[in-house]
Amino acid sequence: MTTARAQQKLEPVPRTGEMERDFEFTSADFARIRELIHRRAGISLSDHKRDMAYSRLARRLRARGLDSFRHYLDLLESEQDPAEWEAFTNSLTTNLTAFFRESHHFPILAELVKRRQPPVSVWCSAASTGEEPYSIAMTLIESLGDSAARQASVLATDLDTQVLAKGEAGVYSLDQVKQLSPERLKRFFLKGTGSHAGYVKVRPEVRAMIRFEQLNLTDADYRLTSPFDAIFCRNVMIYFDKPTQSQVLSRFEPLVKPGGLLFAGHSENFTYVTQAFRLRGQTVYELTRDAGANARGSAKTAGAAGRREAVI
Repeated sequence: MTTARAQQKLEPVPRTGEMERDFEFTSADFARIRELIHRRAGISLSDHKRDMAYSRLARRLRARGLDSFRHYLDLLESEQDPAEWEAFTNSLTTNLTAFFRESHHFPILAELVKRRQPPVSVWCSAASTGEEPYSIAMTLIESLGDSAARQASVLATDLDTQVLAKGEAGVYSLDQVKQLSPERLKRFFLKGTGSHAGYVKVRPEVRAMIRFEQLNLTDADYRLTSPFDAIFCRNVMIYFDKPTQSQVLSRFEPLVKPGGLLFAGHSENFTYVTQAFRLRGQTVYELTRDAGANARGSAKTAGAAGRREAVI
């Protein structure tokens, strides 16, 4: 009896999550998923994302009628089906957003665009379900006025095509817009009635300012020729390793107009990743060459003032 009890204590206890799994999910499977999503989208999945990867991709196994992760990953690589790669990538991306999230950025954007020459353009590079690009568009209208805002545009891109479709539709529940003021709700949204009660829809004139497009920030082949007055790249770099972050930021540099700004997420710091951008304020960056020009201009002005004072 004593020996049996001792042996029982030495037996490994399965983790709760694994006991509930429908499919075998080995360390090799997870390592392969990590390699594939990094190669495909630049995303670095940490060890603690293992359960998340299982739960999200298990849906793809069920949809395809497969019995193991190994078979699914073999199919993914052998068939090279763009639709399945898209589903794989969409499954592993996280989309957490809200209207006017990290609100301190929008007054800075408002002051910036007031000083810019039209047409004003902003790139929202991680648009998710649309709350961020619509917040940008509302800020442009409030800052420039309705007529001037017609010369402004927002490019909204994301890797995940499913969330882009939701953003382009511009329909949100009342709970999703509850933090907006009554004035903004009235000015920028239409209230649903009948079967659409409990929802609002972004007004057509606001939606017309935004172009939604699928884009992979780590894709070396993406082409954006027109520079922007501001780029929002918030809460996406945290999913990339440092080399990938550096590559993404190096491609941003020529896409920012002189005097333009780059907005980052609250937990992101680009200071140790790139020399092209310099921190200007709380998670707001400017081109380093602009900062140098501004400093030289200030010094020149100060020097001229000193000379005038000496003459007097």
